Amino acid sequence: MKRLLIPLLCFIPLPNAVDSYHLYNQKELIVTSESTKESIDFAKYLKNNGVVKYSAYWCPNCLKQSELFGKQAYKELNVVECARDGINSQTQLCIDKKIKGFPTWEINGKLILGALSLKELFKLTGYNY
Repeated sequence: MKRLLIPLLCFIPLPNAVDSYHLYNQKELIVTSESTKESIDFAKYLKNNGVVKYSAYWCPNCLKQSELFGKQAYKELNVVECARDGINSQTQLCIDKKIKGFPTWEINGKLILGALSLKELFKLTGYNY
């Protein structure tokens, strides 16, 4: 019986972790989509108008939100990392702001929880496109 068990163990599927960022201690969002000129302009507008995105590197909705902007525009945003083990973490600021979930947008002093479309963000911020 033992002779049969060992060869069978070789055929048990194991999790494929080849592309797992966590294996490389990745502690930040990796945005891969390309930005448009419009999304870059909008991200700069948000930053210049004090809009803040509270985020956590491990949050799938935060990644989806960030992909809407694209990697070039994402670099323009004012993003606060709330995860304690995230790169450039500002956990205490997130606690002080009473951030309850991710992503959370701070627009004109108001906290808005959830991933939003760019059009929703246009309306909330008064951006004219």
